[in-house]
Amino acid sequence: MPVDVLRSVVVLVHISAFAITFGAWAAEAAARRFRFTRLMDYGLLLSLVTGVVLAAPRPAGIDLNYAKIGVKLVILVLLGGVLGMGSARQRRTGEPVPQPMFVSAGALSLAAAGVAVIW
Repeated sequence: MPVDVLRSVVVLVHISAFAITFGAWAAEAAARRFRFTRLMDYGLLLSLVTGVVLAAPRPAGIDLNYAKIGVKLVILVLLGGVLGMGSARQRRTGEPVPQPMFVSAGALSLAAAGVAVIW
């Protein structure tokens, strides 16, 4: 029973990490600033850490969906790349990221949540 509670807490933090990343993105979109923030980076990092914990081997009898884990990891790496490139560009130029790059960050964040919920 305590293991189930711990897993549920990690799932809650994992969902919250998505909310942090997507919420920060949505706030910037609503303000029409089109900038990447440190909060997006923190949400992404928290998603990675909690995702790794959730993908850790479990006791016998519980099967993991490795295809789903792989797809979510690919989306996370792509999102990290977009956020990293956009943040570097922001620091270098002082200007907002290009709108297609900004939109792709939101779409990738939403896609990761979609894979988690729908798959």
